[in-house]
Amino acid sequence: MFDTQAPNALLRRARVANSVAFALQGFFLAVILTELPQQRDKFGLTDTLIVVSVAMISLLAGGGSLLAERMALRWSSRAALRIGLGLIAVTGTAVALSPNIVVVFVTLGCYGVAVGIVDAGTNMQAVFIQHGYGRFVLSSFYAAWSAGAIAGALFVSIFEAAKVSLELSILTAAMIVLAAGLAAGPRLLGTQQAEAGPAESEPAGSVPTRIFLAFGAVVALAFAIDFAVGNWSALYLTDDLLATSSTAALALAAYQGASLLGRLTGDLWVRRFGPRTVVRAAALIGTLGLTIVVAAPGPEIAILGFLVAGLGLPVIVPLCFSEAGQLTSGRDLDSLIARLNLFNYAGTLIGGVVVGGIAAGLTLRAGFAVPLLFAVILIGFARAFHPRATTLPAPADPTPGHASLDK
Repeated sequence: MFDTQAPNALLRRARVANSVAFALQGFFLAVILTELPQQRDKFGLTDTLIVVSVAMISLLAGGGSLLAERMALRWSSRAALRIGLGLIAVTGTAVALSPNIVVVFVTLGCYGVAVGIVDAGTNMQAVFIQHGYGRFVLSSFYAAWSAGAIAGALFVSIFEAAKVSLELSILTAAMIVLAAGLAAGPRLLGTQQAEAGPAESEPAGSVPTRIFLAFGAVVALAFAIDFAVGNWSALYLTDDLLATSSTAALALAAYQGASLLGRLTGDLWVRRFGPRTVVRAAALIGTLGLTIVVAAPGPEIAILGFLVAGLGLPVIVPLCFSEAGQLTSGRDLDSLIARLNLFNYAGTLIGGVVVGGIAAGLTLRAGFAVPLLFAVILIGFARAFHPRATTLPAPADPTPGHASLDK
């Protein structure tokens, strides 16, 4: 499809455009989640309703991922992603203008569907772009997502400090997504460069179910940890470790900042040491960090633990999509990525419900033992990954690099 030694201009433009799409997804999700307290105050939402709204977004995002699969099969992954970004702008505008609780929940549900479409579309494009590069570049896309999420949180902080209304804040963010999405969309890979490109034209072999489920389990566990940190880290510091609210906010900031650093360097580590070694090391680093979190005597040590965990764990999910991208090609690859993406939402529900349930019955310190357990399990799943970085997708024979799963 492309010269893997020297990616052409079209491929480089597509990489930038898809990075923008990843960043927009992280940006607007951060805006929606960090504005939930303001939505609560405006409409009198209870904490339970906020948890329900977050769970609803995750569930409907799963439907959006399946919808993206149908769009990609009918048109292309580029069309699915462009539609998804447009829907985020439209539903974001609707959220901003919602007059009551009922409309807020309906519009947030529609936004959840858009999230799923964009999640699947960006990952489809990322894998096709990586095929063109002939080397691992997928982690850089997730770094763009992390940067976007940080920008979204800062955006809300600045607008809140300036006393900008909730409606104008969300509406402005939606317009940013619309403008940037319209600019980036035409530069994504079209059908001839992706689904129907020369390197994707051979019939794809069937994907072994055990391999697919192994990668799905890794995605679910990694997202469960990520969601647990995002949802419960601040409460853990305030309720269990008696930190101030300003100090507690540093836990997620440390995790996300370390996540950005890890993802920015992830491509280099994979190319140098291979996926299996990187996943094992990332899970070990995550285990160390979460052990520090659970054992922390005070907020400062817990923040350090979240920082350490963030250096490792967020690198794992990009590797799952990268490895899955070598199992098939063409439109079959669109379907595979969309279905693998469903485990993302299963993980977010587990991370929210299980940790929260244990915290309600015991303490959040006990609750964070669950993500710690998940990190330990991820160490074992490292054997599902190739021992060395491959230079080209291998759709014809997907099983040799994963033979150890059958032992």
